[in-house]
Amino acid sequence: MDYLTILTGFAGGIGLFLYGMHIMASGLQKAAGNKLKKILGILTKNKFTGVLIGAFVTAIMQSSSSTTVMVVGFVNAGLMTLSQSVGIIMGANVGTTITSWIVSSREWATFLDPEFIAPIAVCIGAAMLLFAKGQKKKLAGEIVVGFGLLFMGISLMGSSVEPLSGSPVIKEMFEKMGRNPFLGLLVGTAVTALIQSSAASVGILQSLAISGLVTWNSAIYIIMGQNIGTCVTALLSSIGASKTAKGAAYIHLLFNVIGSVIFSIAAYIALEFVFVDVGNSIITATQISIAHTVFNIANTAILYPFSGALVRISEFMCKRGKETDEDEAQPSHLDYRILGTPAFAIENCIKEIVRLGNMSLKNLKLATEALEERKIENIEKVLKREAHIDSLQQSITQYLVKLCNMDITEEENEIITSLFHTVNDYERIGDHCENIVELAQFMDTESLTFSDAAMKEIEEISSCTIECVENSIKTLETGDPIAMNKTMMDEKEIDKLEEKLRSLHIERLSKNECDAKSSIVFLDLLTNLERASDHALNVVEGVLSRKEGVPLAELKVQLK
Repeated sequence: MDYLTILTGFAGGIGLFLYGMHIMASGLQKAAGNKLKKILGILTKNKFTGVLIGAFVTAIMQSSSSTTVMVVGFVNAGLMTLSQSVGIIMGANVGTTITSWIVSSREWATFLDPEFIAPIAVCIGAAMLLFAKGQKKKLAGEIVVGFGLLFMGISLMGSSVEPLSGSPVIKEMFEKMGRNPFLGLLVGTAVTALIQSSAASVGILQSLAISGLVTWNSAIYIIMGQNIGTCVTALLSSIGASKTAKGAAYIHLLFNVIGSVIFSIAAYIALEFVFVDVGNSIITATQISIAHTVFNIANTAILYPFSGALVRISEFMCKRGKETDEDEAQPSHLDYRILGTPAFAIENCIKEIVRLGNMSLKNLKLATEALEERKIENIEKVLKREAHIDSLQQSITQYLVKLCNMDITEEENEIITSLFHTVNDYERIGDHCENIVELAQFMDTESLTFSDAAMKEIEEISSCTIECVENSIKTLETGDPIAMNKTMMDEKEIDKLEEKLRSLHIERLSKNECDAKSSIVFLDLLTNLERASDHALNVVEGVLSRKEGVPLAELKVQLK
């Protein structure tokens, strides 16, 4: 028997299977992107709703590990509480059973035999990818190709290990795992931790079962181990996250470990003392699907009433040290764990950019106060926050670059491109605030003053600019059409004001009614405020461009 050929064939089958899962999940995820984005709006404190959402998302992503990592990211970004996360984590374990049913379908749906369906699926899917024009058709092609590759992997794994069906060594190995629950649990945990997907490891187990290699008692303990192994991904992803986010990973661990221990004990009693003949008999892929599904649904039903206790235990496990105030320069909503779900990542980016805009708005208020009311102490506050604005802008930009490199749709790519400009616009408003406090500093150093008329004019244009920036932030955050129109009206008003006030000031200067140095400061202030309003308008035009589906350059021409 050529074990090297068997091993390489089996490894190749695993590779095709995992890649097919990835392609199919990616296509499903992009096709359901907008639905996934609405999930947070649906999410309530009702844990049962969370279970349904967790099952749905996992069915799309084809991995409970990915769903849980995403939940850790949401909790870390403050978009979800631990109480909300527990239902989704439970539902994720139910949703992950979908893959096992796809794998076992060859046994109960003959038309899905891998050798027949896989080449046809790949052929049809590839044709759709290459020749279809619509985005939806291309996504459908991607899903079909992934489906075909997944079945090719199953077929290759099955044919590779078929010569081992009569091997006494393999038979003895599975018998040992059946007699020793700890060994079965260890194997299931290790394999799942290695490939970081319980759905994939169950699929591999099923491909061995199709060749008649796996017994009931060994399969049950391996499945229990697989549910423990899938927690490794979430635990690793929680490293460096907030204590609350670590709590979500601990809930996942507690839920799976408690369930696996309870059902392992029950299985040992049943298979060793009640159904002895069943324990030593060969299990089929469909029976593995049934066992996997029954375990996950039953585990959810048993532990669902104790979800509050799981939250409290997880909070106790991560209750160490004191929470420190997060530095203003550090992102609050960006989390690399959810980059794999672009629809959510884009929403988080917008939240972070809104935060950046509010930081620039604070600086605008402080800077104008420093100039109008001689609040010199504001200068240091503005300069410190400006450094934070620059740092946050870099963090958001880096995140957007990473997001661009993910598997995203054309629509998502256009949104991300627009957000690059929005980030820069708010950072530039911060720069203009820095310029204004430098003017305030110059006024203080030179002991300069403005005339009463100039002060009233400064208050008028400053107030209008602050309102313009405030409405741009509201537009970005909520898409409010009233705020959008108000921003546009304010920007036009500021343009007119800037021109009018510049003329009035030059007239005063010509009559020697004001100091030349003060005049320079006044005119520079007008320029900075007018340009700040321009950047606020850019933000609103970006939102309108995305909303209307019109290229930004074309939109600007239409608005003129």
